[in-house]
Amino acid sequence: MKFNKYLLFMIMAAFAVVLAACGKDGDSAESDKNKASAQGTELEGSVAIDGSGTVYPLMARLAEEYMVNEQENVSVEVSRAGTSAGFKKFLVENGTDFNDASRQIKDEEATEADKLGIEVKELKVALDGLTFVINKENDWATEMTPEELVSIFLADSTVEKWSDINPDWPDEKINAMGPNENHGTYEFFYESILDKQDMDSSVNLQQEYSTLVNLVSEDKNGIAFFGFGYYVNNQDKMNAVAVDFGNGPVEPALDTIAEDGAYADFTRPVFTYLNVNHAKDKPQVKDFAIYVMNNINEFAGETGFAPIPESEVKENISFLEGL
Repeated sequence: MKFNKYLLFMIMAAFAVVLAACGKDGDSAESDKNKASAQGTELEGSVAIDGSGTVYPLMARLAEEYMVNEQENVSVEVSRAGTSAGFKKFLVENGTDFNDASRQIKDEEATEADKLGIEVKELKVALDGLTFVINKENDWATEMTPEELVSIFLADSTVEKWSDINPDWPDEKINAMGPNENHGTYEFFYESILDKQDMDSSVNLQQEYSTLVNLVSEDKNGIAFFGFGYYVNNQDKMNAVAVDFGNGPVEPALDTIAEDGAYADFTRPVFTYLNVNHAKDKPQVKDFAIYVMNNINEFAGETGFAPIPESEVKENISFLEGL
């Protein structure tokens, strides 16, 4: 009798061990399955991006890679109305998911976001060097100081001709150009370079950067300013001015554009701003945001930008994954 009870106990104990093992293996398999499913989720829908023309080439490149190699059923549309014009499309009900910006969000824009209940996350994506470009035939103004460059664009400046800067230069009128008020590059130039002094009314301001490229390439006396990327992609049509900040002329380049580098005075961070509400509601928006930060430094140099520190990349990814 005792033997039968002992035998029954041993059978039940063995059965319990088998059940526990099966349960453990089943849980583990299910966990692995869920993990794999989460990592390989096929998403669909759209992502809407507008804003900075300066940031556009970088974001468009990332969007292309994402749609081809990551999520072929997600449509990422990237436009380039300009930073300020883009914020107007971003800070409305059912606005864009991202706004690219070549300046930081303004106080009044942040206030509007609060009023609308839109949580906004600033994501620094790269570093850009404000670049002054001249015609290929211009062989005299290849090096200038910041003060000389500023004098070309100021309203109260006496500089009108190249010879007003240097008597050895041509006695010909300078034709100054730049992006218009829709662009963060204009605002950066006005606020940080001109120190909010009035710009001369004769400066030819344009909406499209491609127009500026063409104008300078066709005008021996033309000079314009815009982001380094537009110069890099058009070096066959124009030259960049080397800027002497006090220690000799420095050309804008990926190894000089840095917040603590030789071209620091004309270096600025560029951003994309995320509608966090949309990222929480639309998986494809969050997924694309994480993809951007994971790959941003890989594509920055390819599109004319210097990379940001990896510590800032990781900090942004941590925030996004926590949404």
